[in-house]
Amino acid sequence: MMEETWVVAVRSIIAFLTLIIYTRVLGKQQMGNLTYFDYINGITIGSIAGTFATDLSSKAWIHFVALTIFTIITIIFQYITLKNRTISKLMDSDPTLIIQNGKILEQNLSKMRVKFDELTMMLRQKDVFDITTLDYAILEPDGSLSVVLKPENQPVTAKDMHMHPPKSKLMTEIIIDGLLIKQNLEERHKDINWLSEQLKKQKITIQDIAFAAILPNDKLYVDLFEDKITEKIDMGDYEGPF
Repeated sequence: MMEETWVVAVRSIIAFLTLIIYTRVLGKQQMGNLTYFDYINGITIGSIAGTFATDLSSKAWIHFVALTIFTIITIIFQYITLKNRTISKLMDSDPTLIIQNGKILEQNLSKMRVKFDELTMMLRQKDVFDITTLDYAILEPDGSLSVVLKPENQPVTAKDMHMHPPKSKLMTEIIIDGLLIKQNLEERHKDINWLSEQLKKQKITIQDIAFAAILPNDKLYVDLFEDKITEKIDMGDYEGPF
């Protein structure tokens, strides 16, 4: 029993390290654009790695070879789909128009096997709460939704107003789970004295903070472990026990 445990442990470590290396070789496409091919491919590679780690009835080398060959085939197909548009469309499918002029195209929605509840969820993720504000909505091959607002509902940009705003900055995390990230604080040209002054104004300490970040406008955003929310909003309509 002990010997089998050590064998599984060693195999698991090898499988884990192999997966890290191979997924890096395959590139970010595996995570960033999960098309049908990528999804099935990821499941298969994971299944081979799992068998590699736990199947003691066969030699580890066999599973390692299978994992390597499958990865090589995936790389070959990635290259082919980059060079051949027809095969790319065959593997990844086409985008599908599901909303036009604010009207849902039920036939296309049914063809993609997307429920109305799923559609409204994806619209909310795009900050669309009024379907009549849309000109088009397109279901992409990776399952994500792209939307085009009607001209009168599109936000006004600085270019439209002939303005020249300052250069954009990113939000920078400086406190996570009550721990200060000094490097990020210094990157925004702030010091501990500045942070202490900001926290003093709010009468809190670093240990009270679950998450804090310096916003693009150099203001401090703080979220405490204990949020004082008096009224909680229920988004569901299910009255069951769970």
